[in-house]
Formats: sequence, structure tokens, C-alpha cells
Amino acid sequence: MSEKREDITCPRKTRRGHRADIILVCLAVVLVVLGLLSFLVGRYPISPDKVVGMLAGNVFPIDPFWTEREATIFFNVRLPRVVLAMLVGCCLATAGAAYQGTFQNPLVSPDILGASQGAALGAAVAILLGFASFGVSLLAFGFAIITVVIVVVVAQAARGNQVLTVVLAGVMVSSLFSAGVSFTKLVADPTDQLPAITYWLMGSLTSAKPSDISMVAAPMAIGLAVLLALRWRINLLTMGDDEASTMGVNTKRLRLVIIIAATLITAASVAVTGIIGWVGLVIPHLARMLIGCDYRKLLPASMLMGAGFLLLVDDVSRLVTTSEIPIGILTAFIGAPFFLYLITREGRRK
Repeated sequence: MSEKREDITCPRKTRRGHRADIILVCLAVVLVVLGLLSFLVGRYPISPDKVVGMLAGNVFPIDPFWTEREATIFFNVRLPRVVLAMLVGCCLATAGAAYQGTFQNPLVSPDILGASQGAALGAAVAILLGFASFGVSLLAFGFAIITVVIVVVVAQAARGNQVLTVVLAGVMVSSLFSAGVSFTKLVADPTDQLPAITYWLMGSLTSAKPSDISMVAAPMAIGLAVLLALRWRINLLTMGDDEASTMGVNTKRLRLVIIIAATLITAASVAVTGIIGWVGLVIPHLARMLIGCDYRKLLPASMLMGAGFLLLVDDVSRLVTTSEIPIGILTAFIGAPFFLYLITREGRRK
């Protein structure tokens, strides 16, 4: 009898069925509480009763007891920023978890196939051409999709291990597009365009607008729905292509569908916020520590934790200093030490 292959993304499997459900409910409650608190805090605090009143006023007829300024700040600034933080955090963490299972590698992140660098080049080109914010986001989204298409086409043409060729193609194409970003920074106007490109690359939710949510809501919803529907099949991919094939799974087609869905939500996220690293790498690992390795539970947990994490980090970026810290810097400051802790923790266990 052949020995079952161990899941490389989760070397210690545990059964936590009922406990996992409880944790998911707790994570959902924590996310709701964080969302409500995020509506209250900021440079211009808004009382809880006014927040509830403004939210309920969209559904029920309520006489306004808040000022016009408070309504403008809430609906045009704070609400889109909170919603976008949750959506982007959810998408990046979900994409990271899906990629890690699909490629059977715990070090894979959403930018492994070059989507982030492709988006960066698209945004840099758009800034050079003088596009408005919507044009920058649109070109960033388009370049991110094009980048992954190039990676997939190159990987399909290459021979050998499919997983390895996809990852290597992603690294090479990402490096090429990174050089393109460096070139755009070299030729950019140092007084205007260069600072805009540099700030975009840091990642930020400062300019979040309702139009941003409208632009990315559809691709995010489609990608997340596909990944949620296929989450139990990702469990099969973690066992290896040979074992998955014996169970009647077309691993090549399944992996392609997952890559397309994960790329869609990654491109949509990066297009409106810039490059935000570490969320898609660290959060899935933290979710595994809490809930186990079953993707039927792991993917929803990653979604909730990613949304809550980025929302919390964005709150910190708004409140710590007088000038906002780009959120990409904070996620690196938090994510890198935590990931080092995870590595040393696993090393002590062995």
C-alpha cells in the first residue's frame, strides 16, 4: 500500500470540524465590530448613534440629526474606504490561500505570477500619460491581467513540471515588468509624476472613492464566488497531481480556473490600492494555525481574517501620525516579523 503524500502547505493536519465552525462565527463577529469601529475613528470622529442613523437612513425614513459635513465625510470618504479595505483584504488573503494550495507551496503569494508588477507598470504608464485616477486604476487592472495571461501562455508552451514552469514564468515576467516600472520612474517628471508613481507603489486607501468600489465589485465577486465553489477541490490539488488525477480531477484545467479566479481578484485589488504586500502570504498561514488545513473552512477563514487585518492596519495608518502612512509599508512592518516568527516556530516543532 502506497503512503499518502503529506500536504506541503500544512504538515500537521488536524480535525477541527465543530471548532472550526465556531471560529468562523467568531471571526465574522470580530469583522463586524471592527467595521463599525472604523466608521467612528478618524481625523473627524463621528458618534455611534449618527453612524447607525446614517446607515439606517438609506433603508428607513429618518429625520437627519447629523450635519451635512458629517454626511459628506461618512458617505464620500469613510464608508468607501472601510468597504474597500475589507474587500481588498478579503481578496488578497483568499488569492494567497488559493495559490498556496494550488502550487503546493507555503511561500506563494498573490503576486507570484506577476500581477502586482504588471499593475504597477500599467499605473506608471497611466501616470506618465496624465490619466485621471480612474484611468490609472483601469490601466493597472488591464496590465495585471495581461501579465498573467503571458505567464500562462509561456508556461503552456514550456515542457516539464507544470507547477514549476508556471512559477518560473511568473518570476521571469514579473522581473521584466519590474524593469519597465524602473524605466518609467527614470523618465518621469521628478517634480510631479515620479512622486505619484512612488506613492502608488507603496499602496494606500487614502483616495478610496465609491467609483472604485463600483469598478472592482464585479470582478471581485466573480473571482471569490469561483474560488469558494472550488474550495473543496483545492484539497485534492494539495495531495499532488497524480493522486488528484486518480480521483477523476482534471488538474490542468482546475489549476487554470483557480489561477484565473485568483488573478481576477488580485488584479482588481491592486488596481485601486497599489501594491499591498504580505496580506496574501501571512494571513493564510495564520488561518491554518486557527482552523486547520481543510480548504472548505480555510478559505472562508482567510477571507474574514484578511478583511479584518487590512481594516485594522488601515485604521492604524489613519491615526498613528498626522500624515497617513501608506498601508503597504505597515503591512510589511507587521507581516515580515510575523512570518519570521512562523518559520522559527515550525523549526522548533521539528
